[in-house]
Amino acid sequence: MNGDACRRSGCTGAIEDGYCNVCGHAEGKTVAMNGGPTGNGSRASAVTQGSRASSAITTGTGSSPLSRAANGSHRTRHSSRRTTRKQLGAGLISLPDLPSVEPERAVLLDPKVPERKRFCAKCEAPLKREVGFCGKCGTRYSFVPTLKAGDLVANQYLVKGPIAFGGLGWIYLAFDKLLSRYVVLKGLLNTQDESAAAAAVAERQFLAAVKHPNIVAIYNFVQAGSEGFIVMEYVGGKTLKQIRQERGPLPPAEAIAYVHRILPAFAYLHRLGMVFCDFKPDNVMLEHDDVKLIDLGGVRRVDDAGGDIYGTVGYSAPEAGAGPTPASDLFTVGRTLAVLLTDISSFSKDHRYTLPGPDEQPLFAEQESLYRFLLKATAEQPDDRFENAEEMTEQLLGVLREVVSVETGTPRPGNSLDFGADLLGLDAGDEMEPVLPDPRFLPLPTLEMDDPGAQAVSSAISLPDVGRRAAALRLAAKQFPKSREARLRLAATLAEAGEFAEAEDLLKALGTEDPWDWRVLWFLGRMRLARHELDEARKLFDQVYFDLPGELAPKLALGLAGELTGDLPLAVKMYNLVSRVDPSFVSAVFGLARCQLRSHDRKAAVAALDRIPPSSALYLRARVEATRALLGSDGAAPAFDDLLSASALAQSLSLDGRDRCTLDSQIYQAALAELGTKKTQVDGNATILGQPLAERPLRLGLENSLRAMAKFANEDERIRLIDEANRVRPRTLT
Repeated sequence: MNGDACRRSGCTGAIEDGYCNVCGHAEGKTVAMNGGPTGNGSRASAVTQGSRASSAITTGTGSSPLSRAANGSHRTRHSSRRTTRKQLGAGLISLPDLPSVEPERAVLLDPKVPERKRFCAKCEAPLKREVGFCGKCGTRYSFVPTLKAGDLVANQYLVKGPIAFGGLGWIYLAFDKLLSRYVVLKGLLNTQDESAAAAAVAERQFLAAVKHPNIVAIYNFVQAGSEGFIVMEYVGGKTLKQIRQERGPLPPAEAIAYVHRILPAFAYLHRLGMVFCDFKPDNVMLEHDDVKLIDLGGVRRVDDAGGDIYGTVGYSAPEAGAGPTPASDLFTVGRTLAVLLTDISSFSKDHRYTLPGPDEQPLFAEQESLYRFLLKATAEQPDDRFENAEEMTEQLLGVLREVVSVETGTPRPGNSLDFGADLLGLDAGDEMEPVLPDPRFLPLPTLEMDDPGAQAVSSAISLPDVGRRAAALRLAAKQFPKSREARLRLAATLAEAGEFAEAEDLLKALGTEDPWDWRVLWFLGRMRLARHELDEARKLFDQVYFDLPGELAPKLALGLAGELTGDLPLAVKMYNLVSRVDPSFVSAVFGLARCQLRSHDRKAAVAALDRIPPSSALYLRARVEATRALLGSDGAAPAFDDLLSASALAQSLSLDGRDRCTLDSQIYQAALAELGTKKTQVDGNATILGQPLAERPLRLGLENSLRAMAKFANEDERIRLIDEANRVRPRTLT
């Protein structure tokens, strides 16, 4: 019973919770003496895999991401494409600077760990006392700071006091008397064995190699009695946890900016063969205009088969208990972003490994690309997550561009590492021809330059003739049998030539080799559209959207598939999103205008076409299309105001010759038709192409336009145009 004297010979302790408060001997049984301090983070037992209670989550498109690991295969990791974007928010948003906190103001006046946060490091049993032995497993514990103000550690670091309690014990502020700077002492081990503490210090020396602007600097490793400490840079400011607690869910752009900026630090650690393990909002400090990882206590080598694994329930990946990996690190980053954005009920229970759906979280319904990003980052299977931190960084930047563009109404275009340009934008075409939906204008994936056949493929795909291009790609595939690019581009070229069977076989073989290669799905989708297999194409593009949530090309393809299948709400949503972020995706602008016209919303169609900037090669074509939209290209007669707007717009265009006459004749014809209805109250000052809005001047204008067009026509067409001109000319008395 509690308070009884310990029965162990020579011990003066008393029994508390079934164990001696001095020697740790269990009442009536023998226990192993091991363990250490615990806190917000916990060891491997906290991250043991459990079953996922939630079912598949669908997005606004009604789709769920696929898992390609069902056949037991594992993802082949490709080389990373590193981004050079460094600034917090990538220059897309402005965030207020956070002033530094005076170091000694961070010292806790009454350092205590709340009972709700006291758990056994070994078995996770709740602990009532601050010091003692776990009543369940006998592990010794202490939540009392072992260092106090005035202590001198390693004859160099003057302790000012504890500032926080972490997964490995208390964290202290100290002053480096040798170098005259404040530092932080982060616990490594708390044990009665000084030799074990010395071993822990030596084992963590690999952290000295960590040098990154977004990771707190490691200065030294020291021992104080039975404890080992990392000596780290002092970072003043606030953690993302503090900011989240003070303000509630953060605006999407701000939360994304913080996480986007910290991801390169993970990329750096992973390149060094290290994993962070226990990432969460507590471990990111915002100081001035930048963020830093501030707690490296749980960092370990990827190939470390032993040692403790630290993680926090609700943040750790399902597989992390078996050994953390870069993929499990990325899971924690995704979970952290979700926490910064939303209040997730049952975060550590029902939604321990899953996210709520858009029906539960309105933000996820509003921000589908962001939601898809989170779904991919926190996918159940590690292979279904982002391939590496660099890819995750780039895709999150694309999501940030989208969020900012929608919120501000200002386009935020950026260069893609995965796709080339909108091919329609490279082919202005005939200004007078309407732009029709065409899968050939969908962007092509960029060439992987580390592919063994990259140079040969690059030369081959530059050939304009389809036959010669296919022959060159066949040769490249033969010369470089390990080149995926050669076979991918050959399949795309064969599909362009109508040789669908061989293209299909090539793509299916490539997909079997690497089920996670989104380029296979992309080329299959383009081929499905060409063969009018629209529903299948839509599914393929939808999966590419899951794989690359920050890219515009998959959204453009989904918009095209939606338009062709008659799903106008989907088409409008995707076209609108793409063109708001980057109007140089002119296919999205023309597609949006077509869909608006099909809904008989001319003003919306013209507003969409207004997004194309004057610098675009299709600017004039868009102005002509806008004029036609006002004239009733949706099949309905134009209103009087539409006629006046079309006339003004046409007069502002730099058209010559037949094109000018053609557009003018269309305007005159529409005006005469409207005038003939006698439904419009005519404004006496109104004019159409400079002519009074009356039958005789409009007929004269149309006659002149038709006769001018005849000068540019062949003989048969010229005769037809002259006959038409004679028919519409106003009647005279002579």
